Amino acid sequence: MTESKRVPEQIIEILNEHGPSLPIHLAKKIGISSLFISAYLSELAGEKRIKVSHLRLGGSPLYFLEGQEEQLEKFYTFLHPKEVEAFGLLKRNIVLKDSDQEPAIRVALRSIRDFSFGFKANDEIFWRFHSAPESEVDNILTSKRMLGPRKIKPQEDIESREPQKIRETPKRIEPPKPIEIEQPNEQNDEEVEEIREKPELKEPEKVLTKEAKKKQTEEVFLKEVKDYLEQKSIELVSLEYYDKKEIVAKIRFNLAPEKAHLLFAYNKKKIDDKELLKANKKALEHNLDYLVLFKGEFSKKLKDTIEAHKSLVSASKL
Repeated sequence: MTESKRVPEQIIEILNEHGPSLPIHLAKKIGISSLFISAYLSELAGEKRIKVSHLRLGGSPLYFLEGQEEQLEKFYTFLHPKEVEAFGLLKRNIVLKDSDQEPAIRVALRSIRDFSFGFKANDEIFWRFHSAPESEVDNILTSKRMLGPRKIKPQEDIESREPQKIRETPKRIEPPKPIEIEQPNEQNDEEVEEIREKPELKEPEKVLTKEAKKKQTEEVFLKEVKDYLEQKSIELVSLEYYDKKEIVAKIRFNLAPEKAHLLFAYNKKKIDDKELLKANKKALEHNLDYLVLFKGEFSKKLKDTIEAHKSLVSASKL
């Protein structure tokens, strides 16, 4: 049996046994390069033999088989904090009326497409939890008098719409209990200030020296990264280097405790290809895969570069 015929079947067997998996874990179990595994996964997804999550872990989606959708729920903590809040609210209530939610939750409900399903009834938009049966949804809508006598009409395209940025307002119709999961790469300045640990001074009039201020800034950034890793259940194995602008550390995921990764965290809102190239070079020296964290968003150019590398299987001289 040729390799190209054998690997896809191995992928199906592993997913059937272990459920939703990351490409790197599949590659390790099969014993092939992560570049090649991406090609096989893309082919299987194109043939609709496997499914791909909208949820991403460290920039990579999960791959799973039809019927394993509920198993994705254990990865909900990797969502954006506001999406985690929307997930919890929808799971508790089963059905939510779109117009009753605050703007940020409405946007989040459109983003968590692995867990929310949108439909229209009586010209109103509703969201139901992905695993809830229609009979239960009908009962909830009737018992809570959310609808008149008209029949629910599914609106398939609601969940596929791109989320729009909506300015938040202080009004909350049904405040949920938020699950706080801070993510350094998506925090604004105000959120960062909330989690920073203010130094305790025994003497209020004491003035910090320049060196002390620098050390304090370094410790604040380090604490942010440590808190992030702890909330994601990621083990910090060792600190390779850190200052107030950059942290390099070895980490381990609970899902793959046998393999270490290099983490590069940057205390700034923009990074460019120079940082990525530097991180890649360092990771190659350690023979480890690596992750990058920072406090802003990727530029379109950098996103395109990363996506191009994901699809690259090999490059050879002609």
